Amino acid sequence: MTDLAHIEKENTSIVMSEVDNVATLLQAIESGDVAQFILNGEKQELMLKQAIPFGHKIAIKSISKGENVVKYGQVIGAASTDITPGEHVHVHNIEGIRGRGDKAKGEKTNEHTY
Repeated sequence: MTDLAHIEKENTSIVMSEVDNVATLLQAIESGDVAQFILNGEKQELMLKQAIPFGHKIAIKSISKGENVVKYGQVIGAASTDITPGEHVHVHNIEGIRGRGDKAKGEKTNEHTY
């Protein structure tokens, strides 16, 4: 097995951009287990605070309430509560911000605040 194949096999989640604050799980992971991913060319490990299903997101950085959630380099919503590294990031703690009719013109919408 090549070194690259060995590294890829160990990764349990994926981060596509250095500005991401979440990783996407490549397999289900139990609470207390460690997720592994590559960020900026370096292998990172993070203990999960909850059991999280395949394909769902975990916070890899602290995300404050109102801060943008960034996946694959794109803003996918805003945190509706503070989120700590290792927490499940899903509909229970993020809200959509695109096309929101409840934002007054000129009101801050958290766009592009990584």
